[in-house]
Amino acid sequence: MLIAGPTAPAQAVTYGTPTIALSASYLSGAVGATGDPVVNVTVGQGGADASALTVSASASSRASVAGTGDVIVAGAGAVRQLAVAARGRGYTNLTVKVTGLGGKSATRTLYYAASAAVQNPADARCFTGSADASAAVDVGGGYAVVADDESNVLRLYDRSRSGAPVKTWDFSSQLGVSKEVDIEGATRIGNTIYWTGSLGNNKDGEYKAPRNTVFTTTVSGSGSGTQLAYGRSYKKLRDDLVAWDRANGNRYGFAAGTADGEAPKQIDGFNVEGLEFAPGSTTTAYLGFRAPLAPAVPGGKALLVPVTNFDQVLASGAEAVFGAGVELDLGGLAVRDIRKNAAGQYLILAGSWAADDNSDPYALYQWDGVAGHAPVKRADLPTTDPGGWEAIVDVPDLTAAGARVQLVTDSGSADLYGDGTEAKDLSHAEWKKARAAWFTLNP
Repeated sequence: MLIAGPTAPAQAVTYGTPTIALSASYLSGAVGATGDPVVNVTVGQGGADASALTVSASASSRASVAGTGDVIVAGAGAVRQLAVAARGRGYTNLTVKVTGLGGKSATRTLYYAASAAVQNPADARCFTGSADASAAVDVGGGYAVVADDESNVLRLYDRSRSGAPVKTWDFSSQLGVSKEVDIEGATRIGNTIYWTGSLGNNKDGEYKAPRNTVFTTTVSGSGSGTQLAYGRSYKKLRDDLVAWDRANGNRYGFAAGTADGEAPKQIDGFNVEGLEFAPGSTTTAYLGFRAPLAPAVPGGKALLVPVTNFDQVLASGAEAVFGAGVELDLGGLAVRDIRKNAAGQYLILAGSWAADDNSDPYALYQWDGVAGHAPVKRADLPTTDPGGWEAIVDVPDLTAAGARVQLVTDSGSADLYGDGTEAKDLSHAEWKKARAAWFTLNP
């Protein structure tokens, strides 16, 4: 008969310290916002089942901005999603903690910034990574490429979501520039996107050659799979415009507006902000001017100048040829963007020529693209949100009831977080953001 010996005691399992990583250490939101960006929290602990780990967050500084109860952690497994519902404007630090088996834990700090509430938050999204959005082009599938007038980076965003760009492209080396082109306008024909710099002096009235640039990119794919490739550039369009205006009696004062010491954003300055092709044309493009306006433009009207061989200007470097200026009554406002749809219906985003114009009026006008035909106001735009309305993403069917259009702000000069810092000067890209909002057009 065998007699069993004593059973060896079970050895206690020793767990190592959990690991925790954040997809971003800086996060921005807005009071009362819908769909603010989230941070992915990746956790682990040796061979332990990640679903057994607990992730929590607590306020380690200003709870008036966001407290412990304002942080929501969702999901299970190795990757969780952390969202913050801001309660006040400003900055706060949040401590994100993973508690593992054996009672061991690890923490990371999330640096959070909240901007003020905006009108109609359900229709608003924030594109982060840049505050100076200046032009936008729809690329299908609910995505758009957005330009920045403080850099030469083009960013691909999901139009329905707040957050960082899906992809970025910087064509500075192909353009042969080290400073910003000051991209202000864009339009698409087929698979080619045309981009234009402002063509004007900088804010101090100094000529900067990179701003005298128009260029193309070629689109392949669509939606999140969009790819851009550099095409060609032309760097004499400003010179061509000045020469044309001189030959026509200096009607628009382009030579004076581009003179040394002349700031671009003044009533008789020189600053291009819109670009779109003429009705039914793939050769003639309208340049939309933020300045000059009255008295340089007779009757106080906004100005478009047709470039009748714009395709060849980019394709072969041909000298630009111009048609007669098109003068439009936009209620004393200038062109901030112009865009048309496949049916040839145009929307003009109208705003002030002034440099610091966030409190000035903005409006949307419908137009048929024909010189001599008057545009019709479709909507007044709010001016209480930070930043100025700067870009039309695309144009809906303007005959449809309840037609909605998405606009994007340039928020570079806005004090988003109440500390006196302009958004373009913020130290972290995740805190920089431009607002995209949907507006329903009046019948």
